[in-house]
Amino acid sequence: MQSEWQRLRAVVEQLLPLNETEWEAFRAGWQYVEFERGQLLTRPGDVERHLYFVLEGVQRGYHLRETPLGHPQEVTVAFTYPPNFSGIPESFLTQQPARYYLETLTPSRMLRLSHDALYALFDPYPRIERLFRLATESVLVGLAARQVELLSFTAEERFRALLTRSPHVLQLIPQKYLASYLGMTPETFNRLLGSVRL
Repeated sequence: MQSEWQRLRAVVEQLLPLNETEWEAFRAGWQYVEFERGQLLTRPGDVERHLYFVLEGVQRGYHLRETPLGHPQEVTVAFTYPPNFSGIPESFLTQQPARYYLETLTPSRMLRLSHDALYALFDPYPRIERLFRLATESVLVGLAARQVELLSFTAEERFRALLTRSPHVLQLIPQKYLASYLGMTPETFNRLLGSVRL
């Protein structure tokens, strides 16, 4: 089994290979952390101080909105799971307060790197800054694709797109959260799950 560092390095290498000096400088700032199920890592109003790398577990970003009857409703905006980065990206990038929550859906093991530690690497190691730019571009491309899906796809098209891209999420994430992420009711999600063949 790969060590935590090998798993992180494998993901980094997909974006931009680092030489040993760069890698050791990058690796030095990361800390190992564990979280229980249902733990809030970031709340609205908090500033996201860390970038996380998920080793084990599933996390969910969600926003609370009021229904017409004045009741709060959770709207899932993102999921993270191994081997991916996690956090509230816009808060981490700007160091402005987050607008939504980040919670652990399952017990989670992660590595985390502080904003200050990452940004301190940029001047002495320009390739690490480039690595972070490439990672940010990847997130932006994914967000743009998701925006198109949410605004222009039918419920069935959104369902098909998710299961084509990430079929394993059905085993990882409760259906009510997947339905919320896709902008549909749990009933619609269940109907599609029973009728759509990929």
